[in-house]
Amino acid sequence: MGEVYRARDKRLGRDVAIKILPKEMSADAARKQRFEREAKTISGLNHPNICVLYDVGSQDGVDYLVMECVEGETLAKRLEKGSLPLEQVLKYGAQIANALDKAHRAGIVHRDLKPGNIMLTATGAKLLDFGLAKPAAPLASAATLTAVSPTSPVTEQGTIVGTFQYMSPEQVEGKEVDGRSDIFSLGVVLYEMVTGKKAFEGKSQLSVASAILEKEPEPISAVKPMTPPGLDHAVKKCLAKAPDERWQNTSDLASELQWVGESGASTAGTAPLAGAAKSRERLAWLIACAMAAALAVVLIVGAVWWPNSKPPEQTMYFPAPMAFPARDITVAPDGHSIAVVAYLESARRNALWIYELGSRGARSLAGTEGVTYPFWSPDGRWLAFFADGKLKKLEVSGGPVQTLCDAPSGRGGTWNKDGVIVFTPDAELGQGLHRVAASGGTPTLISKPDASRGEQSHRWPQFLPDGTHYLYMAAAFSGLKGVNAIFVGALDSNEKRFVVEATANAA
Repeated sequence: MGEVYRARDKRLGRDVAIKILPKEMSADAARKQRFEREAKTISGLNHPNICVLYDVGSQDGVDYLVMECVEGETLAKRLEKGSLPLEQVLKYGAQIANALDKAHRAGIVHRDLKPGNIMLTATGAKLLDFGLAKPAAPLASAATLTAVSPTSPVTEQGTIVGTFQYMSPEQVEGKEVDGRSDIFSLGVVLYEMVTGKKAFEGKSQLSVASAILEKEPEPISAVKPMTPPGLDHAVKKCLAKAPDERWQNTSDLASELQWVGESGASTAGTAPLAGAAKSRERLAWLIACAMAAALAVVLIVGAVWWPNSKPPEQTMYFPAPMAFPARDITVAPDGHSIAVVAYLESARRNALWIYELGSRGARSLAGTEGVTYPFWSPDGRWLAFFADGKLKKLEVSGGPVQTLCDAPSGRGGTWNKDGVIVFTPDAELGQGLHRVAASGGTPTLISKPDASRGEQSHRWPQFLPDGTHYLYMAAAFSGLKGVNAIFVGALDSNEKRFVVEATANAA
């Protein structure tokens, strides 16, 4: 819809990209409206993975945008060489998910997410081209399969907007769309990044549209058997036909992708998820039996080599079969109960499970769907966790879930014996630690990242036994100046002591 030029900003001594709407297009009200909408959209989105808008104006009848000049190549160009390494898929995928989260929180749906609108740079991925973006609103119901060709990029009312192979089912049908439509499109992009193949193909736009509406892509585990099951699950959930069955926000998806990378889940790819829950459970028990057999061999050998050794007086059962994947394990103060975040098939979302050491199974806790990063109360009676943009708590023995305060995308919390919770409410850069009463209330900021040492976020707090001092991670994210490290802070002072350089949380 426009032309883009590389230019030199002589005042600030930097290269910029100038996007113009030629005079002949400015006369078209629809094109001009879309161009102006792109300017307004980008101006309200300040995020490291979204192309920056510097200026906007009009001269001699030519409308223009002055934007960040992004050096690199588009993801579309990179995919011409084949699939991406797993590390890059997870990194770029999480960055684009976080960029979309920023847009969605501003009420903006991109509507044209595709490899051609993603730039890969030395510092990471950049989301471009918000020309089709608009506040989520109903589209005309009489949708037609009208192509969006380079010579006629503006669709009439009631036609489909976007690029066909990356559209969501609701886009294809011309229905109202929200952020979950972008999540489907991101799933299509992730699928192509992992496999090197398009998720939905056909000989015509009609056959592609039919595939999006009715067919499932070939499982990633079949195309790339060494893919981590967690990534396979994350992409499959993006590609659910019904919006209610997908990830409900891109922040959760970004967290899932980051977890797959941080947990070393790539080693789990030797057991592809080809079957359903029963197959997974059967596999878990087979592995458990194999481990038990191996343990028996060790004990027999020990009995032969050391005649005085005594056999164990009791048997402990450690396997806890649950639908894959399990994550965010936290041990209760008594050292006996374990809370685990794992997929709940009936809810099609993650939920909290409680596993008692020595038992042969685990139980799920109602009302905890969408949970992330749980942590125990010091008496072991309660579990606090993040879900639906809130910090919540639940009595383990039973009772309703209680909301404590807002936490858009929490990054860890800890609870002391005096009823104080320290937590990070948001994954946004610049976020410090906050405190709130365990009974709920308005959070209070208690720490700020130190920009002089490159800190971008304080997260993953952990109270020490005195209930006053706490460990936390000062994060200086990859590609930015600074060093990730663990510090000690205190509730009753501004004390801040360096402990050790580390790229993860302390426990």
